Amino acid sequence: MRILLLAPHPFFQERGTPIAVDLLAKALAERGESVDILAYHEGEDLSYDGDVTIHRIPDQRFAKNIRPGFSLKKLICDVAMYRKASQLAHDNSYDCIHAVEESAFMARRIARRHKIPYIFDMDSSMPQQIADKLPIAKPFLPIMRRLEAMIVRSAAAVVPMCKALADTAQEMGAKHIEILHDISLLPDNYTPCPEKGFRKQLKLTTPTLLYIGNLEPYQGIDLLLDSFAIAINDAPQASLVIVGGRDDDINFYKSKADILNISDRIHFLGPRPLNHMQDLFNDADILVSPRTQGDNTPMKIYSYLDAGRAILATNLPTHTQVMSSNESELVEPIAECMAKGMLKLLDNEKLRIDLGQKSKKLAQEHYSISAFKTVVNRIYDYIDCTYLSGNFGIEA
Repeated sequence: MRILLLAPHPFFQERGTPIAVDLLAKALAERGESVDILAYHEGEDLSYDGDVTIHRIPDQRFAKNIRPGFSLKKLICDVAMYRKASQLAHDNSYDCIHAVEESAFMARRIARRHKIPYIFDMDSSMPQQIADKLPIAKPFLPIMRRLEAMIVRSAAAVVPMCKALADTAQEMGAKHIEILHDISLLPDNYTPCPEKGFRKQLKLTTPTLLYIGNLEPYQGIDLLLDSFAIAINDAPQASLVIVGGRDDDINFYKSKADILNISDRIHFLGPRPLNHMQDLFNDADILVSPRTQGDNTPMKIYSYLDAGRAILATNLPTHTQVMSSNESELVEPIAECMAKGMLKLLDNEKLRIDLGQKSKKLAQEHYSISAFKTVVNRIYDYIDCTYLSGNFGIEA
C-alpha cells in the first residue's frame, strides 16, 4: 500500500504530535507499506528502516518557529501544504491518505478528486482548540463543529487518540473508529546517568515535584505556580522543577514566580532531550500535570505512568480517560485543591510508592509499543479489506 501521511507541523521535533507521527511511520514501514510524509519546512530530517520518504513544503518566509496549537503561522503553512499535497497526489498513485489534525480538510478534497480513502487522525477537537486560543472565535463554534463533522463522516476511518475524542467522532457519525493511544517513550533497556537528571546539577536533596512539557496556557502552568505558592507554606523545603518551554514562556513564568515570592524554590531547566526523561523522572518524588483545557490526553502522561513515580493531575477527562484515582492523585483544577494534593503526597512516602507501582503496571499492560502496533495493523487491515479490494467513493 502506498500512503500519503500529512503531518501539519514541524517534523521532526521532540514533542507530542511529531513523536506520534514518527511512531506511526515506523509501524507502517514495519508492515511493509510505502509512506510519503509531508510536513512543514521546519524540523529535523529522520532516516527510517523501510520505504519512508519525508517531503516538505517550501520555506515560508513569514512562518518561523511555529508553536503548537492554532495560529496564523500554521494557516500560512497549511495553504502551502495543500498545494504540495495536491501535487504529490497528482504525481503518485496513492492508495490512502492518512491526515493528522487539520490536514483532514485538505485530505478530503484530494481524496475525492483521486477516488481514494482517507483516514482522519484526530488528535484534538479543532473547533475547541481554536476557541480556546482565540476567544473571539467562540460564536463560530457551531459552524466549525459542523465542518469538523463533515470531515469525520467522510473519512474511511477516524483515529482518535483518546476516548473523549472517540465519543465526539461517534456523535458526528464516523463510519469506523479505532482509538490509537499514545505510548510511553521510556526505553526498555536503561542505564542510569545522574548527569541527565536534575538533582546533581541543582544540588537538590529536598522533596521535589517535576513538570515536563511545553508552557502553553492550556497546560495549566499558572495553576501549578499558584498551587505551589500555597503548598510551600506548609512544606517550605519542597522544590518544583519545570522542564520544557520556550525562552519567552520561561521568562514569563519566572516573572510570575517572582511576584508569588517562590523563585527560590522553582527551577526552570528549559527543554531537555527525550533520552534525559528517565533520569529526570528518577530524580523526582512527584510528577505533576496541571492541564486545564482540552479533552485529549497529553503524550507525556504515558511516560509519567511508566516512570513508577506518584502522579498529581487535574481531575479532568484529559487525565481520567487513561488513569484513575487508583493510580494517581486526582484533584480539582483549583489552586487550593492542587496544593492539598501536593501536601498529601509530600507527607506520605508509602502512598507515593504505591501509586507509582500501580501506574507503572497500567502503562506496561495498556500503553506499550506492541499495543500501538496492534491498533495500527487493525486500522490498515480494515482499509485494505474495505476500500482497496473494490470500487470506492467518498460521501459528500
